[in-house]
Amino acid sequence: MARLLRRHWESDLDSGLSRRDRSGCDYDAYLPDPLVGREFRLDAGTAADVADAEVAISRLGREATALRGSEVLARILLRAESVGSSRIEGLEVGGRRLLRAEAARELGEKATDVTAAEVLGNIDAMAGVSELVGVGQPITVASLLEVHRRLLAGSRLADYGGTIRTVQNWIGGSGYNPCSAVFVPPPPEVVPELLADLCAFCDDDGLPAVVQAAVAHAQFETIHPFIDGNGRTGRALIHMVLRRRGLAVDVFPPVSLILATWSRQYLAALSATHYVGSAASEDARVATDAWIALFAAACGRACADAADFERRMAVLQAGWFQRVGPVRAGSALDRLLRVLPAAPVLTVRSAAALSGRSVQAANEAVGRLVEADVLRQVTVGRRNRAFEAADAIEAFTLLERRLASPDGNTLVSPPTRRVPRQP
Repeated sequence: MARLLRRHWESDLDSGLSRRDRSGCDYDAYLPDPLVGREFRLDAGTAADVADAEVAISRLGREATALRGSEVLARILLRAESVGSSRIEGLEVGGRRLLRAEAARELGEKATDVTAAEVLGNIDAMAGVSELVGVGQPITVASLLEVHRRLLAGSRLADYGGTIRTVQNWIGGSGYNPCSAVFVPPPPEVVPELLADLCAFCDDDGLPAVVQAAVAHAQFETIHPFIDGNGRTGRALIHMVLRRRGLAVDVFPPVSLILATWSRQYLAALSATHYVGSAASEDARVATDAWIALFAAACGRACADAADFERRMAVLQAGWFQRVGPVRAGSALDRLLRVLPAAPVLTVRSAAALSGRSVQAANEAVGRLVEADVLRQVTVGRRNRAFEAADAIEAFTLLERRLASPDGNTLVSPPTRRVPRQP
């Protein structure tokens, strides 16, 4: 039975702070119900929404086959999802800035753009989902810790990566005590047990995959097991569940970009799941049902926008081939054109790695693309030469803007969060 645990906070802070920040207080930490063995009953409408979401995710995977052969769509959507996940937590960085920082990193330069470096860490962590959990494989506490470690690697909080908190944390209010907090997660001593229950729940196939992903995400955010990076890790867990269930194996729909757009509804729906009392109560059931319905809608919307982006990129890619002229199948130029949507800012070295051809062959291919005005030379880092496909970056910007529109159309509903300007 979910309940509030009354605890006392005794401040040990020195003077120099306000009396409010130095004060002690009684506060209530929330202890959620375990998930294993819990019954979930959905309204007919929510059940239909879940079914539609699963069909949309499955269709996206099937229809992306042509592009996924070179991992184009999978990689660009992974970048979109990772950026969106970071934006929910306040890490904002534009696509071109992020891509140039990524190119500089590939050249071995020390990161000077701290925000971009943290978002790149988020992308690395999301990419690690595919390595840590395969179809039918268990989701473990260790795999969650590894995702979190990768998330914080290279950031100012890297020392805390992959470590379960041993102190009380809280959300909102003062940064010095939980006295005025909006929400206080479970006490640290119960976190390991709750995480073990969460992972056991994730390994049960009794619920639809979208329902399981929604419930797992909500429970993870409630537990808040880390000092920082809980939101991003919790959203990576969504993809771990969908991949384990075989629903989103290679193509990750950018759900976090929709949740970022619907941030007010997202946070309100999560908060409503913090019921007190029995999981079988009507209040608990209604709150859980509403959260699952919102999550299913976000999945469906993400898939629709991603599918539209795929179609746009296919048209753009066909235009590149026409602009370049005759291209020998399997050549460095052919391979580079096929992976360019996923790597719109590259160096000769990364072009060689992406195409699987020699540096010399990649350099010649890049030269052809510059001549055809598919690529243009730019500078990344201090004085390093790189090349960017402006058309691809603009297409990605349009996707970003569309995903930031509540109605999916910036002409009728402007973006609700900061996005790049219209190309």
